Amino acid sequence: MTPPDRHPHVNDDAAATTEDSILCLEHGDIHVRQDGPRDAPVLLLIHGSASSSRSWDALVPLLATRHRVIRIDLPGHGRSAEPAGGDYAIPEQGRRIGMALDRLGVEHALVVGHSSGGYAATALAEQRPDLVTALALINTGPSMGAFIAPGSAAIDPAQWPPTDERIRRFASTGFRAGYHVPQELVDELRGMTYRAVAAAMQASTAYLNQRALPDRLMVLGKPLQVIFGDQDRRWRPSSAADYRLVPGAQVELLPGAGHTPILEDPARTAALLLSFAASHTARAPKAT
Repeated sequence: MTPPDRHPHVNDDAAATTEDSILCLEHGDIHVRQDGPRDAPVLLLIHGSASSSRSWDALVPLLATRHRVIRIDLPGHGRSAEPAGGDYAIPEQGRRIGMALDRLGVEHALVVGHSSGGYAATALAEQRPDLVTALALINTGPSMGAFIAPGSAAIDPAQWPPTDERIRRFASTGFRAGYHVPQELVDELRGMTYRAVAAAMQASTAYLNQRALPDRLMVLGKPLQVIFGDQDRRWRPSSAADYRLVPGAQVELLPGAGHTPILEDPARTAALLLSFAASHTARAPKAT
């Protein structure tokens, strides 16, 4: 097994369980953050478009006491490089995530995707069914028919990089009404190129137009949990029921939460994930 290329930043607190790494992969470097005991069952967290691994910050402390939590910045997001050749296609994202997990020595993972991160999670499971033990999707739209068309908040590429006010208008439907978009997420979106934002969103649309997510998941046969905030303003909350087509799927609505319960309601989100993970994760073998 090839060890990861590390440029680590390790937390020196008493827990000392957080580590940042840059993995030098084909077509561009990928940033990875790990929390929790390294011999615990793996939870892989995949963020959505125009976001980064920091979107999971409120949730990770609630998960890392029982799991090795791995977060990956998707290409062109956060601290990961834009892909050489500009390939943001969802299957390519899944392939690169699989390469990163191989580099980290991960053999099995429960994969959690938020929003369009659920498409990359599904693509990974399609390509690497041996690696993915189960899937949890958080406010991931099942089909384009469930999409709620945005208003006039789209950002003009001629005005890039946008102001804080424009970013907050653009991101506002990503949260329940009245929720204040965290400044760190505003700053990270501004740090992206317009091409990365647009191409990632176009890739998600293309993936859904090719085949609806419940249809993809039905043939995978993986345990599935779906969590949906019932105040989502990007995807019809009632569309969560579409996932019931998948045999055995657990579908949970979070009252009062919008599109991003991982920030809006981390405690209830974590409780649901931990309960699901308790039934569908395997402990990593101890090093000898």
